[in-house]
Amino acid sequence: MDRFFRISERGSTVRTEILGGLVTFATMAYIVALNPAILGGVKDAAGLTLDQTQLVTVTALVAAVMTIAMGLFANVPMALAAGLGVNAFVAYTLVAGRGLSWADAMGVIVIEGVVMLVLVLVGLREAIMNAIPDALKRAIGAGIGLFIALIGFVDGGIVIHPEGGGTVVALSDHFRSWNTLVFAVTLLVVAILMARKIPGALLIGIVVGTVVALIVNGAADGTPVAGATWPHKVFATPDFHLVGDARFHVFDVLGWGAAIGLILTVLMANFFDAMGTALAIGREADLVDEDGRLPQMRNVLIVESVGAIAGGAASASSNTIFVESTAGAAQGAKTGLANIVTGGLFLLAMFLSPIVGIIPSSATGPALVIVGALMISQVAGIDWQDMGVAVPAFVTITLMPFTYSIANGVGAGIVTFVLIALGRGKWREVHPLLAVVGAFFVWYFLRGVV
Repeated sequence: MDRFFRISERGSTVRTEILGGLVTFATMAYIVALNPAILGGVKDAAGLTLDQTQLVTVTALVAAVMTIAMGLFANVPMALAAGLGVNAFVAYTLVAGRGLSWADAMGVIVIEGVVMLVLVLVGLREAIMNAIPDALKRAIGAGIGLFIALIGFVDGGIVIHPEGGGTVVALSDHFRSWNTLVFAVTLLVVAILMARKIPGALLIGIVVGTVVALIVNGAADGTPVAGATWPHKVFATPDFHLVGDARFHVFDVLGWGAAIGLILTVLMANFFDAMGTALAIGREADLVDEDGRLPQMRNVLIVESVGAIAGGAASASSNTIFVESTAGAAQGAKTGLANIVTGGLFLLAMFLSPIVGIIPSSATGPALVIVGALMISQVAGIDWQDMGVAVPAFVTITLMPFTYSIANGVGAGIVTFVLIALGRGKWREVHPLLAVVGAFFVWYFLRGVV
């Protein structure tokens, strides 16, 4: 096992990998409940609503299979699950907005995944990754750090979207809530343990936060800490009826032009979301080389593309690399063994989904904040005196949390970098592929406006 996963070679241990896999699962286990909530809340044109039990099964199943595949084939600690954003696109744009049936909407995801896989196999996707300047790669990692920190603060109820306008985001005025107390206690425990270099700090913090939340809810009237409720039953029976329920009638329903436009839109989002996330996790796990490249990137992108195909074919929506995997990398995970642990827990989640649901977001949110603090250090490698680099890097970093999209930050950074380089006469610094990608992102952004 040590030779297969190269555990000692990468300076890790079996214990560290297991801890990393546990932490990654704990921080992303919410997807088992959230993906069914998003996909199961919309009726298609025929009035069909996807069954919640079946959605829980396929969400956990595809996440398990693809996460384990990533560990075995690419040997990196990068877990996959149904991507947030794409699942909302499927539910609210393809089904509710465009009138596609659920089977046809999932067929769009399968087609998009096949196109991505072809781009990987011909080497284009990896070539685009290598064309991105190192400064932008560092900015992508830092931006993702801010992005997941924001997710953590929102999960903990610290940052809110105020009703009635005013500011875009605001500080919660419910600081005396039990939910905030659990967040604060967990954050403090994790920070102290990490400062003292205690192994398993993130996992210990999540466990402590969950226990505190269960105690609070047990003693209080109601459930002041959302989600932390001991279930009435422990086991659940998986239902696999949604597996294979995908059709390819989108071209007949919408016409070729509209269909291609929708496929390209979701392709662009998935394409750069996964690339940026993989780079950030690779850097956090110390797997990138001196040029900022991830040697395993081709295998990573192959598995990630297959994840989109598998997710669509199983009606779970496109599966992509989860940014929460950075929590496992921050715990010390450096190999695919961590993925085997995470994937195995997702398999168990099909049968123990009621238990998985007791981990509150207020206990996992602090782990994301801590990881964000670790990832922001990547800005130190950016030349902030060179405005041709500093401005694109800043745009990349800030737009990720501000627009709640990794792809938006990557795209805006690339477009800005290309335009500034051309404007100051340094067009030789722009790789031709980067210029093409920049042009595609201009179309991507304008399509959303127009």
